[in-house]
Parts: sequence; C-alpha cells; structure tokens
Amino acid sequence: MINKVILVGHLGKDPEVKYLDKDRAVANFSIATNDRYTDKNGNRVDTTEWHNIEMWDGLAKVAEKYLKKGSLIYVEGKLKTDEWEKDGIKRYTTRIRVNTMNMLDKAAGEVNQNSATSSSEPAAAVKQIEEQNEAAIHSIIDNAEDDLPF
Repeated sequence: MINKVILVGHLGKDPEVKYLDKDRAVANFSIATNDRYTDKNGNRVDTTEWHNIEMWDGLAKVAEKYLKKGSLIYVEGKLKTDEWEKDGIKRYTTRIRVNTMNMLDKAAGEVNQNSATSSSEPAAAVKQIEEQNEAAIHSIIDNAEDDLPF
C-alpha cells in the first residue's frame, strides 16, 4: 500500500511548535497550493487548497527556526486522519505528516542548504534528494500554466 503526498506551497501562518517530554517537538501549520485551469467557457479559474501540516522532532525544530508565514516549501509525507466524537457527531480532520522538507525561498544563484529529512541520512544522500526535489519542483512549476487535457 502507498500513502504518499507531495506538495509545493506557501505557509498560511507561522508554525506553532510545542515541546513534549524528552525534548520531542511537533510543529503545526497550514500551506496553500494553487491550481489554475481554463473552464469550458475559456475563462481562467484560480483555486486555492489549504493543507494541514504536521512535522516532528528535527523537522519541527527546523520549521520553528526558519519557516514563517509566506515561506515557499516542498514537502513529502503521508496522510493522517483523526476521528473524534463531539455532541454525538463523528468528526474528522486530515493532515499531512511530513518526513521530508525543502525550503524553496532563496536568493538567485544560492545553493539551498536548508533541506531536511526526518532521518539522519548522510550528506550525500541528502544532496541526492535535494537534486531530485529540485527537478520535480521545476517540472511542476514549468507545467503549472498548461491547460488541463480534458
């Protein structure tokens, strides 16, 4: 089974970071992704989707230190759904638990040194992931203006 989410978006607010027992940290925030398409009447339609993001431990600490409202980030993770009951009604919320993040805000020509993963991968592996992420991001951005094929 596969449960994988990849998003590129802007933070809607500064991360809220909480510290738990044994110096565990959790960061929560939302990011916005945009979609643009042409409807059947030839009009351009822009939509925004908001995603709840959750990061743990090292990623949460990186988020606390470097991310702020408006930051552009690339994230990979998995969907997590919580269920609870309130006033006899079942309620649900879905979030993305991130295990890889790449900060995309950088000055022209700089090498992005602010990538992070939840594991302790060697520097060469992190570099390889960064290069793959950059290629994927450029592909997404290059195709963002294309019309939908249907």
